Amino acid sequence: MQLKDYYKIIGVAEDATADDIKKAYRKLAREHHPDLNKGDGSADRFKEVGEAYEVLKDPAKRKEYDEIRKYGRRQGEAFRPPPGQGAGPAGGGFDEADLEDFLQSIFRQRPAGNGAGGRAGGRAGPGGARFAIPGEDIHYRIGVTLEESYKGATRSLALQTHRFDEAGHVLPDTRTLNVRIPKGVVEGQRIRLKGQGGAGFGGAPNGDLYLEVELLPHPRFTVDGRDVSLALPVAPWEAGLGATVKVPTLGGPVSLAIKPGAQSGQRLRLAGRGLPGKPPGDQYVVLKIVMPKVAGDADRALLEQMQEQMSFDPRATLGV
Repeated sequence: MQLKDYYKIIGVAEDATADDIKKAYRKLAREHHPDLNKGDGSADRFKEVGEAYEVLKDPAKRKEYDEIRKYGRRQGEAFRPPPGQGAGPAGGGFDEADLEDFLQSIFRQRPAGNGAGGRAGGRAGPGGARFAIPGEDIHYRIGVTLEESYKGATRSLALQTHRFDEAGHVLPDTRTLNVRIPKGVVEGQRIRLKGQGGAGFGGAPNGDLYLEVELLPHPRFTVDGRDVSLALPVAPWEAGLGATVKVPTLGGPVSLAIKPGAQSGQRLRLAGRGLPGKPPGDQYVVLKIVMPKVAGDADRALLEQMQEQMSFDPRATLGV
């Protein structure tokens, strides 16, 4: 009896992880599903892929299959038993009947309602077992404002997907979901909605919906993780003499003390005023000294007086 190479059928390496096998199976099952592909040989290919997945998805079955592949018949020799197992019926190891028994035990008909293939509507496979295709996971990017991340929000999303009717035909489906956006979500974070992805077939579970957060640009704040930064314009006398000024934050305005002699580009920290979390982020205020417009002779005279009385060279450190 020819032992099929299930790894080759699925298209994965022998050391593939369970996730790798699952992803490869989903792709092939959808590609060759009789209701999605009417091409010649597609139904047979669909059954073959399902047969391979029935073995490789189960750790115990996969282990036994790997041992038979490793110690089985090679170039006309008798099957060799795996380590720790006795000899076959005639003392010469496995024979073709042993291999047949193994395969039949894998594909023996399961009782109705037991596992993903037990419900009506699945496709019949080897030994009468029914195929089931888990629903596809769906990934969307969702734009979130900083205010929504700071306070949390609920968004209504229209999801374009598909479903199966009782005969297994694929039908378009549109669902509206109310999605809760937790407080403190950050760029790239994924929100998982279990069972809200693509519909499963043959009694298999639906896939999941993953929403990847994209923080939208803000007119005032920039973001780094949970920390936010704000450029704060200050007048020359506020920087030179010191002042207490109002500063906007995501939670509302707060008072900030600027010490005398502050410099443009200096960063001041407001602890815990960033995005919520454990711990929460901080807000950094970057001072930006802004010169007033010279509105007339009095303003010009004041600047000239400062020039005469204050010995200040802004380029002294440049050595020019």
